Amino acid sequence: MGKRLKGWQELPCGAIITDMGAVKENKTGAWRSMRPVWNREKCRQCLMCWIYCPDSAIMVKDGKMVGIDYDYCKGCGICAGICPAKVIDMEKERK
Repeated sequence: MGKRLKGWQELPCGAIITDMGAVKENKTGAWRSMRPVWNREKCRQCLMCWIYCPDSAIMVKDGKMVGIDYDYCKGCGICAGICPAKVIDMEKERK
């Protein structure tokens, strides 16, 4: 007789990261084909990009954007699309 398969209620929930250390080790920026380029001088510091970034790649210090963490940015362009001042441009990745 074969091994009994688990029922759906016995399976762990998907898309839940339980080992946060693994996230830091798995840099995902290498997947990117486009990269956001931020214009620091024109930025209004509204932090809309930080709120909407699905990868937490917008770096903030003391309540202000200080850069983009390209180790984790996948280049989705949400930050550029949501920016009301249009200070983030998407450019082709340079490798």
